[in-house]
Amino acid sequence: MKTCVFCAIVAGEAPALIVREWPDALAVRPRSGGVHPGHVFVLPRVHVEDASTDPDVTAAVMRRAAELMADHPAANIITSKGEAATQSVYHLHIHVVPREVGDGLPLPWTPQHAARAAAEKGEIQ
Repeated sequence: MKTCVFCAIVAGEAPALIVREWPDALAVRPRSGGVHPGHVFVLPRVHVEDASTDPDVTAAVMRRAAELMADHPAANIITSKGEAATQSVYHLHIHVVPREVGDGLPLPWTPQHAARAAAEKGEIQ
């Protein structure tokens, strides 16, 4: 296995802003700051490539993500499997993204996505 940055974070060998810890998982702020204030990702303490690899580990990590989601009146929980689905780190991680009305953060299946794409193409002002 190649060096896994999330395994290094779990082992305390790589820097990370850890916002919550459990025996089976960590909640960490993205180094980039995330896509919205309060964005965190939850990762298991064991190496699991994606959500389909080990359903028991995935369920435990999802439970932890749900605990964090409960702290917000609105939020998305998102995970990906594979490059085509935008997975860039091959260690299971579940994003918890707090949301608010009018935040402008598009998801591919929302009207905000179409509006942002049109604005970027100069089709609307």
